[in-house]
Amino acid sequence: MTEQRVPHAAPKEVPAVEENVRAIRTWEKALLHDRTPAERFSDWITAIASSGPVLIGHVIWFAVWVVINVGWVPGVPLFDPFPFSFLTMAVSLEAIFLALFVLASQNRLGRESEKRGHLDLQIDLLAEREMTVVLRLLQDIASHLQVKETVTPEQIRDLIKKTDIQSLTERMEELAREPAKERST
Repeated sequence: MTEQRVPHAAPKEVPAVEENVRAIRTWEKALLHDRTPAERFSDWITAIASSGPVLIGHVIWFAVWVVINVGWVPGVPLFDPFPFSFLTMAVSLEAIFLALFVLASQNRLGRESEKRGHLDLQIDLLAEREMTVVLRLLQDIASHLQVKETVTPEQIRDLIKKTDIQSLTERMEELAREPAKERST
């Protein structure tokens, strides 16, 4: 019996976009998995409270409550006559607790957004360093091949300089304050 060898197929290369989508999906799943039980509960309550059936249920609940308590249903005694103080209390308590759950979910989403912002900044800084190296290499190649430059040496030097994040941040804050000063004058 002869053994037939199947040529080993090279692994199919995954396109960069697909690879990025998978990495993001994995990261998002990890963020959801790492939520505390209280955060999971808050997210669950918020998701349910913002659903269509709950909205419809509230409309029906309020309508039935009001119809009964204004005396439009014969034979049913009024249990919360106008101005519906018990309904007001119940809705107020519901609003308080719902607001707390929404705030807890928003805090978690804010922390996740901050993590994404830090990740974006890290990627941007790495890309900036990579581009600086590429510019230096291109300058070296152009110099070696004696290619006439269309960009001034000052422009190249300016782009090749390492970005000082602290001074850039301070300058952005200065520019952000200038329009506020202009509006107040």
